[in-house]
Amino acid sequence: MSEPAAPEQPEPELSDASPNRVSRRQLLGLFGAGAAGAAVGAAGGVAVTLAATSANAAAGGAASEYPFHGAHQAGIVTPAQDRLHFAAFDVSSTLDRAGLIALLTDWTDAAARLTKGLEVEDGGAVGGSDYAPPVDTGEALGLPASGLTITFGFGPSLFTDADGVDRFGIADRRPAALEPLPRFQGDALQPERTGGDLCIQACADDPQVAVHAIRNLSRIAFGRASLRWSQLGFGRTSSTSTTQTTPRNLFGFKDGTANIKAEETSDVQDFVWVSDADEPAWLSGGSYLVARRIRMIIENWDRVQLGEQESLVGRAKGSGAPLSGGTEFTEPDFEATGPTGAPLIAPASHVHLAHPTANGGVRMLRRGYNFVDGNDELGRLDAGLFFISFQSTPEHFTTVQRSLAADGLNEYLKHVGSALFAVPGGIRPGEHVGQALFS
Repeated sequence: MSEPAAPEQPEPELSDASPNRVSRRQLLGLFGAGAAGAAVGAAGGVAVTLAATSANAAAGGAASEYPFHGAHQAGIVTPAQDRLHFAAFDVSSTLDRAGLIALLTDWTDAAARLTKGLEVEDGGAVGGSDYAPPVDTGEALGLPASGLTITFGFGPSLFTDADGVDRFGIADRRPAALEPLPRFQGDALQPERTGGDLCIQACADDPQVAVHAIRNLSRIAFGRASLRWSQLGFGRTSSTSTTQTTPRNLFGFKDGTANIKAEETSDVQDFVWVSDADEPAWLSGGSYLVARRIRMIIENWDRVQLGEQESLVGRAKGSGAPLSGGTEFTEPDFEATGPTGAPLIAPASHVHLAHPTANGGVRMLRRGYNFVDGNDELGRLDAGLFFISFQSTPEHFTTVQRSLAADGLNEYLKHVGSALFAVPGGIRPGEHVGQALFS
């Protein structure tokens, strides 16, 4: 873990995007989608806290805004917000290339407005015709932008479907690295939580603002793309800025101490962004997003002795310091031994196996979140970590994940969902997300 570099100045915000336009025919069609969107907003155990947390955020003045336009998409090196709504979509089999471009254009226009705390279109929830469904669902009326960022990604199946068909004439522009992730040891993937043609990551400091974004973008997609799966997240499990404190995961440990920070500009350039020299050129300035739904076996973990928990992780549970000594941000000493001659940090500990020295120097930028989605049929909490990482090549993730095959924590983890997406570079006013792909 290198020392963070001096903070980089944020990029200047560019001019506003044009308002989103939805046809009368789409408005009428979206009436039926409203109920489905409401169900998405209510999914999972976290949803019960939406209204209360939204009120608190509004009272506390959580009104920060992040630029939607710029050299890179927001929601990657942006300081990690407290709440997440992530959604993966399947594009309709009836949609053609022009229809896909139209969808991406509509999404881009709406996202530019939503991140400013505006409704998806002028007229919104209450200013339109009494004889047509509102063009905005309205649950975010009166709420500030709350630091909302919206990040888009393209899955491998967008380029060629399961039958190898090039639906949109872009198969020859698929990045060579954009292949479904391999199966890793311990995977118990559920198809209904895996894959997707497109993804949208909505992060905010108010859960209702994040849910509102996904709900309305889902409504805009009605008849063109449908939700394949989605995930609500709370309590970020990593920091992406040196201005943030290190949060804790549901095992009670500080998580993300060694995460890449936005201020580490050299490592961000090397390990997060796809460079101009990489292929394909349309992905320059973008990144690769890995999403993994990791179920934590909470009940078993809660019966493990504190010393064993710390040994499995390789850090002190309270301070977050490595077991070799020091403070949270002290570099681990894997050669240090105790009175018996055994390493203070076990070779099979998470810290040891995930460290760059065990993975050829590889680092990733993580933006994970805790989740609790009620309980399963046996009365156990359906809870864990919704892992998200950004890297300049998926190979960095697979390298670390294979190293973690020997991780002692695996006894308490089950990977049930997985997806990989190519995240295009930043969007300029007047452009739609991924425009270079279709040029």
